[in-house]
Amino acid sequence: MPRIRGASIEEHHEMVWADLAEATRQLLLERDYESITMGHIATRAGLARNTLYNYARDKRALVLALTHRASRPMVERVAAVAARSADPAAERMREIIEAVLETSTDQSMQPMFRPGSGPLVDELPKGPDSPFHAVVVEIENVVRDGIARGEFRDVGDVPLTVELLSGAMRAGAERISRDPAAFTATVRTAREIVLATLVHPSAQDA
Repeated sequence: MPRIRGASIEEHHEMVWADLAEATRQLLLERDYESITMGHIATRAGLARNTLYNYARDKRALVLALTHRASRPMVERVAAVAARSADPAAERMREIIEAVLETSTDQSMQPMFRPGSGPLVDELPKGPDSPFHAVVVEIENVVRDGIARGEFRDVGDVPLTVELLSGAMRAGAERISRDPAAFTATVRTAREIVLATLVHPSAQDA
């Protein structure tokens, strides 16, 4: 039986997941995603390959699991901000933008935002199974709430608008990943771009 690290099985598993996240991050900084194998990841994490398969059946499943785990604090934070229905929609959107971009400063998430990370991102499922689906839904709800209150302009297709704005957010995340010192300036500019798109002219004048 493999030696258990930590005070419990649960703690052991958390430590292994942390090792897997760090091993994957290091490998992605060294080589192309396509060239990384489960054997590479197991070796870097200090695991036997058959042990690694107890955590994920293949590289795609491992990337998905790691992304779900790493994005959980952001998802919870965004949901909490979005739920503050008494607060103006624009104020909530400002906080959500910062929360999302702050994720790109997390070492375990940085490979997702590096230029050239397309193949890695392509491994993630779309729709409800995506690690970021809950965040998209919360943002769409805040946009709809802002429209209903007259704070935001009627953009028509809310999902399309959020999808297009997510392109600007990804560009901001990539910049922060390259240059963490750019975080504050990038958050400020991202807020300006998103709110310029959403805020109703009458609300701007108020």
